Order: sequence, then C-alpha cells, then structure tokens
Amino acid sequence: MSNKTNFGKKEVSKEEKTNLVNNVFSSVTENYDLMNDIMSFGLHRIWKQYFTTIVNIQNNQNVLDLAAGTADISRLLLKQNSKTFNLTMCDINEKILRAGRDKLVDYGYVSNFKTIVGDAQNLPFEENYFHHVTCSFGIRNTSSIDDALNSIYRVLKPGGSLNILEFSKPNNFLSGVYDLYLNKFIPKIGGIVAKDAGSYRYLAESIQLHPSQKEMIDKMEKVGYRKCQYYNLTSGIVAVHKGYKI
Repeated sequence: MSNKTNFGKKEVSKEEKTNLVNNVFSSVTENYDLMNDIMSFGLHRIWKQYFTTIVNIQNNQNVLDLAAGTADISRLLLKQNSKTFNLTMCDINEKILRAGRDKLVDYGYVSNFKTIVGDAQNLPFEENYFHHVTCSFGIRNTSSIDDALNSIYRVLKPGGSLNILEFSKPNNFLSGVYDLYLNKFIPKIGGIVAKDAGSYRYLAESIQLHPSQKEMIDKMEKVGYRKCQYYNLTSGIVAVHKGYKI
C-alpha cells in the first residue's frame, strides 16, 4: 500500500500531510470562524444547522463530534437536543480544539462534553462505543479517507450512524465559476484577513481534490457502511453523507 497522499496538489507522505495539516489549523485558528463566514458568505451556518438536525440523538447516547474544530457542530447538537447525551469532541489539533472548548464554555456549556486530542485514522476509543459520529469539513483533511472511515466504523456501535458534512462537486453549471472562486478568491482573502494565503490555498485545493458524492458513497460501502445516502446542499457545493454500521 502506498504511503503517498496529497497535500493540496502536492504529493507528500501520509505522515508529512498529517504534520502539514496540523500546522495549517494551528495557523488559521484565530481567524477560523471569521474566514468561514467570509468564504461561504455565511452559508456554512445554514449547512451546519441542517446537518445537525439529521442526527437522531436519544437519551444517554454517546456522540462523537470528529474534527470538532471550533465547536460549531457540538454547540448546535447541544442547543437543538433536549435529550441528555454524552458528547465527545475530538480533533487532531489541540489549539483549535481548545478554542472550541472555550467557545462552548462561553455559551454556558460546562459539564455537557469532554474533549480528546486524536487522529481520525486511529481513534483513541474502544470498539462499538458511539451511537453517532459527526464529521464536518474534516474528512478531506485526513491523510487517508479510507483509513478514517475504517477507524470510525470500528468505534461505532452496531446500528450507529456516521454523518459527514463536506465540500463536494457542484452541478456542472456552477463548476467553472466555483473553480475560479476556489483558485483565486479564497487564497487572496486568506492572505488579507488571516495573513496566510498559503494555508487557504491548501484548503481550496483540498476541496477540488475531494471525492465526488458517488465516490464517497462507494468508499463508505466498501468499508461496510449500509443504507448510505447523500444530500446535496447549495447545488452540490456541499453534500451530507450518511451511513450506518449494521
């Protein structure tokens, strides 16, 4: 099995990509929420709002928010659910995870969650533990999507759901304009606002290289997920993928 993968459009080893991605998110943490608003024209809030409504959480269930970042998904899960459940936030980058934890505390959530630094491709949890796993705008940053899907499958309980929100392939009539936006606008704005054009160039390239909606379904089914389906949002710029461990 090859040890090579892509960091944006550059071929690197899997270990090198892990380190490079970690550096990217350490660099962008301070302006991450602001840049999300600017880059998506605020749409990411609507996407995340919808995404969290499809996770059917019941009392006393264990929920993993993977690639939790600045806790947007965790906050919405806590806000939208009247159920009492056990939430774990996990991210490979300690700095951005700490920012997410602090945000939840600022919103008044103190004892409702725990944080764990961990790699999606080698999750530090026991088998068959979580009822639901969410992963928002994170799986494309792994060194191996297949390894991450396998690792998530291991920690899901039978009957548990994987819920992925990620950039995808837009409808044909949007693709040309969208590529121009990714290649030109995002790095430029990243340079102006976050003073880091390079990190945002990587993020733009990672979006373009991410598998299509159908390719993601194929990857999930190959691992063993069943009842897999996807929903396009904003003409396919973003897609929600959902599957179950049977």
